[in-house]
Amino acid sequence: MAIIKIQKGTKDILPEEMPLWHFMEEKANEIFTKYGAKEIRTPIFEATELFARGVGDTTDIVNKEMYTFEKSKRSLTLRPENTAGVVRSFIENGMHRLSAPVKLWYKGPMFRYERPQAGRQRQFHQVGIEVFGIKQATADAEVISMAVNYLKALGLDDLTVELNSLGCPKCREEFKTKLKNVIRPYLSQLCDDCRTRFDKNPLRLLDCKSPECQEIYAKPEIQAVIQGDFICEECAEHFEELKSYLEILGIKYTRNKLLVRGLDYYNRTVFEIKSNNLGSQNAVCGGGRYDSLVKNLGGEDTPAIGFAMGMERLASLIAKKEYERLQAYIVSNDTKEAVKLAEELRMKGITCEFDLANKKFVKQLEKASKIAKYAVILGEDEINSGEVTIKNLDTAEQIKVSRANIIFN
Repeated sequence: MAIIKIQKGTKDILPEEMPLWHFMEEKANEIFTKYGAKEIRTPIFEATELFARGVGDTTDIVNKEMYTFEKSKRSLTLRPENTAGVVRSFIENGMHRLSAPVKLWYKGPMFRYERPQAGRQRQFHQVGIEVFGIKQATADAEVISMAVNYLKALGLDDLTVELNSLGCPKCREEFKTKLKNVIRPYLSQLCDDCRTRFDKNPLRLLDCKSPECQEIYAKPEIQAVIQGDFICEECAEHFEELKSYLEILGIKYTRNKLLVRGLDYYNRTVFEIKSNNLGSQNAVCGGGRYDSLVKNLGGEDTPAIGFAMGMERLASLIAKKEYERLQAYIVSNDTKEAVKLAEELRMKGITCEFDLANKKFVKQLEKASKIAKYAVILGEDEINSGEVTIKNLDTAEQIKVSRANIIFN
């Protein structure tokens, strides 16, 4: 009978990898909790309309990458990202009535049908933050600070923060018009995706990775529009305030006017954080402000900002973690007594195992030396005296103690 193998674009996270994943999750809880954020867990699938309206029908995610299925005549989609789901929960559960800001963080699997490559799978995991209710640049600065400090807590110190402002709907429309005017003469030379985006969302043109399109967008007349200051006075003031807060926080940044992010809901601040660990630059975080999304999904007009990080990408950049050794391994050929002692130790909070197969004494000691700090030897003499022999497996030192008084440093 043929072996059923794992599906393309998915990956088992094996036991030896779990200490690293636990480390990433524990640090997320530790760092984000310091900022007052609380964890939220939303369903893995949602109504397809949520992502069509939330993520945007001009994005590759909605047009090409979603896992959508029909059940009981309802169209459902495995979540390709989690911002829309968190916003849906924020609205549905009346969180707008809470005192602002409402800070939520999440972790979990997402699903996109795209070409698998290093650090990018069809089922992948993200950790992220969403902050609701604050329109001022203080929220932008704090969200970026959370991201930077989380990455530093993971051991990623060599970071580059790239910023841009997409402006508000009014000034952005003026920019789009100018951009379309200078690109229109080259429209027939653009890739299929860019020709589609030209009318629906011309800002996404700047996100194209096609070398041919990039060559066109590098032309002087197009660059003059891209590099110009198109944002209105109010948006410019917001952006200047953000930069001043980042300077107070000691967060270095660069302005990247080509940074637009791949989702339709962003406005004003967008940012990416790149890591130079392992000698190559990797984008490890992306985020931005989405002040219209809550209202677009049926809620009250609520400003918001957030970010997401791919956990597979993070895992590839940080040092491998090992499981801590067990505190004790019970070495005994009396299985009933070993079962009893193991339960006694576990009730005291001591991590331990014993040999379920009751192998020879020497084999048990050999196993103990590989996975535990101490061997707890329970032979016939120890059973009769109510004692155990504790052997330090690093130093080979041995002591006898009362079975009721077993403790480990």
